[in-house]
Amino acid sequence: MVAEKSEKRVLIAKPGLDGHDRGAKIVARALRDGGMEVIYLGLHQTPEQIVRAAIDEDVDVIGLSILSGAHMTLFKKVLSLLEEAGARDIKVIGGGIIPDEDVPKLMDMGVMRIFTPGTPISEIIDFVRDL
Repeated sequence: MVAEKSEKRVLIAKPGLDGHDRGAKIVARALRDGGMEVIYLGLHQTPEQIVRAAIDEDVDVIGLSILSGAHMTLFKKVLSLLEEAGARDIKVIGGGIIPDEDVPKLMDMGVMRIFTPGTPISEIIDFVRDL
């Protein structure tokens, strides 16, 4: 008999050159306090590092925090690498400074949800829990 995972496993990462991670750390702690297992990769991660860690850690969700303006490129690359690895069952969410007009484009790519500054933490926890 195979044991099922009892809690969500979430990887939080800061791709690219952005050096600000306060929001990512707040979300990571809130998800952990909400009963999830959280792996925080830290700053300056490449899409390849993020996807490799997500697969190695057997996560359910990748949360990307992007403030640098490179969100269209970085999300696309992460989603593409997940596809290539046969790991599209790993859901991708994001947050940060992302223009409203880019949110539908990201969701069309396959991002499940974008959380912008001011989103209540409880909304993020509930969304991840329900994925």
